[in-house]
Amino acid sequence: MNTMLRDLQYTLRQFRRAPGFAITAMLTLALSVGIATAVFCVLDAVVLRPLPYPQPDRIVDFDTHNSAGGYYQPASWPSYLDERKQATSFKELAGYFRWIQSAAETPTGPAVLDVVRTSDNFFDVFGVQPMLGREFLPGEEQTGKNDIVVLGYDAWMKHFNGSRNVVGSAVKIDGRTFTIVGVMPAGFRFPLNTHDGIYIPVHLNAAQWMTSRGGHWLRTVARLKDGVTIAQAQADMLHIFGNLAKAYPDTDGGRTVRLQPISQAVDQKGRGPLWVLLGAVLAVLAIGCVNIAGLLLSRGVKREREMAMRVAIGADRRRLLRQMFTEGLLLGVAGAAGGVLLAWSSLDLMRAFLIKALQRGADVHLNWTVLGAALGIAIVASLAASLVPAIKLSGVDPNRALRAGGSAGTGRGEHRLRAGFIVTQVALTLVLLVVATLLMRVVTRYHHVDLGYDPNKILAIDLHVAPVRYDGHDVLADFYKPLLDRVSRIPGVRAAGLIDMLPIESWGSNRDAHISGQPPYPRNEERLVETRMVSNGYFDVFGISNRAGRPLSPVLDGPANKAATVVVNQAFVNEFLYGRYPAAIPRLDDSDKPDEKTQVVGVTGDVRQDLREHPLAEMDTLLDEVPVNQRASAFSSMVLVVRADGDPHNLIEPLRQSLHEVDPTVPLSYLRTMTDVINDELIFDRMVGWLFGIFASMALVLALVGLYGLVSHEVELGRRDIGVRMALGATRHSVLAMVLRRVVWMLGAGTAAGILLALAARKLIGVVIYFDAGKEYLSLFIIALLLVVAGLLAALIPAGRAASTDPMQALRAE
Repeated sequence: MNTMLRDLQYTLRQFRRAPGFAITAMLTLALSVGIATAVFCVLDAVVLRPLPYPQPDRIVDFDTHNSAGGYYQPASWPSYLDERKQATSFKELAGYFRWIQSAAETPTGPAVLDVVRTSDNFFDVFGVQPMLGREFLPGEEQTGKNDIVVLGYDAWMKHFNGSRNVVGSAVKIDGRTFTIVGVMPAGFRFPLNTHDGIYIPVHLNAAQWMTSRGGHWLRTVARLKDGVTIAQAQADMLHIFGNLAKAYPDTDGGRTVRLQPISQAVDQKGRGPLWVLLGAVLAVLAIGCVNIAGLLLSRGVKREREMAMRVAIGADRRRLLRQMFTEGLLLGVAGAAGGVLLAWSSLDLMRAFLIKALQRGADVHLNWTVLGAALGIAIVASLAASLVPAIKLSGVDPNRALRAGGSAGTGRGEHRLRAGFIVTQVALTLVLLVVATLLMRVVTRYHHVDLGYDPNKILAIDLHVAPVRYDGHDVLADFYKPLLDRVSRIPGVRAAGLIDMLPIESWGSNRDAHISGQPPYPRNEERLVETRMVSNGYFDVFGISNRAGRPLSPVLDGPANKAATVVVNQAFVNEFLYGRYPAAIPRLDDSDKPDEKTQVVGVTGDVRQDLREHPLAEMDTLLDEVPVNQRASAFSSMVLVVRADGDPHNLIEPLRQSLHEVDPTVPLSYLRTMTDVINDELIFDRMVGWLFGIFASMALVLALVGLYGLVSHEVELGRRDIGVRMALGATRHSVLAMVLRRVVWMLGAGTAAGILLALAARKLIGVVIYFDAGKEYLSLFIIALLLVVAGLLAALIPAGRAASTDPMQALRAE
């Protein structure tokens, strides 16, 4: 212990004598360890940590697709009942769907909650018991028994004050009274991206939804029986799907199913990029270690005579090694402290990104496992960086070192080792810069993609109306139209309208479509069209022009018409009408009576439903067409869209006042601009690009600092040699060129190695971003050139100092 204390005291004295070295080394390690810790926190929460359910590996997700295999297609209610009845591989097979948000009257005031509607056996699949009350009982999905609700823990704490007397009390949701029967424990939620969630048994119109096999809306999840493998369950479900296809070929024919552990289904999109991010973190950590090793080597040259003297007076190699490792250990502990502080602050800044980008983003936080890992990473990294200098210094020959004078560290081996450090740093930095540049380009491209409208100055507000409040009334005439009238008169409002699903943010409601008079489609082929319900003002808000036929009109297109009328987009015309709107109004084959078939009265421009896909075929129906007695339920949730003349945020308070004047029970919730919608859609891409940008920037700074330190060190070591050259007639320009030639050689070797490394890792890079070296050669060349220029600029100051050496002073000093 006394020896260890003396080593520690000696190390602290050494750091006080060279504070610049100590601060630089500690900051380098803190930066490297900090980002490694932050990314490990994300990986721990999203990938490594088991899901918060008993035996989560026994819970399986159903990945079902349509007959063409082109898109995800969940079950219908009748198909789900058949699957549940016939399946022999599961303890429980449950159905659920994430409904639109609902307005609730809670003890803390009006709130908008995430509603998950489920079958009665939903909680049995997860094996988690409520912390208060009970779960659903068999048969409680039936009408008359399903006005009950189980609260999620977050909703209970936030909106019900965490009251333990909440069970048995009543709460109004969308104007309907529900009885609270239970509260789930902390940590339970499903789907995992549900926040402020509540769980309600399915409430569906029996005539429309519960009996229709063509309505595919119900997601399914199941728990395997003991001893049953996923492969056996997969075979069981394929057999059942085959039976359903034979019995109901029009609705279930050709559908496919693939079972996967629920842990693999969660955040599936983000897993690959997160592992690549870990690789990027390790690259930055390697650059930091190389930098610290270079600093220790440079400092070791200055201490070589000191070590030689200690050996000469009796110190053995183990004693010197222990001293070097004590210094590395102290650096590691200091780096760990700084790294944990940096990781904590980084995660705090990233929290908004993480919660929106990842289903388990809310679970990301520092814990004892991560703190232990951070300490281990810092100490191992520091000791690894100390290894080469420690071995080199502990094995010093005292006779050679004491005779070497100013030539210590000038051998070819030392030069090659230091140059190898720089080449490694430059190569890894180049790879990170390439990935960061490609990611930023993709995000920028999506921001400038043609959406079919100008997203600037459009404000969107979710409206949740209690259907029971308007039972027996026309919610369109009594609420929505008066609201639109008031909003349109607000100064600064150019146009206002309504839509049931906002573009980019919500898409996926579709139906089969076939044009009357055209040949029938081949068997099991589905041709789908996206469907939207809109008000007339929606087209004005988004600037969607009419290209053929006529626009929708409340006067011409009302519930009194026998046939529904729709307008379609250009993508619909291209897919269903052979690219041209005909002279005779086309009709859809959706009724046996010719005069009741839906009429396609006009064509509008395309609007993207998905930011990453070209516009899909779409048809829009006017709200006025819905029968008055169905409007209360059909329009319970709508999106008010407003185009402003100036900053849309200036309209929030006038909008709030207008809404309160029309119906004070409707909360003004979730306001966002269309620019915000696009940003949220790109949240994961932005997060990954942002992190890679930070990593690449840090790597670049560390590499440039390392290059600057190396050149400065070599100039200092070669001061006598430079003095001799200049005394023999060398000019300042020739000395400058000599130093820069070596720098260019190192930078060239590093960039060449980096390009080869990027090409070798293109499959790994492809997990994050599409990388085609044949198409990106220009980008690679530009990035490599900029890196070389940056390196030359970093080396220019010490190189200039070498060229300014006074030969007489250099020789006198020697």
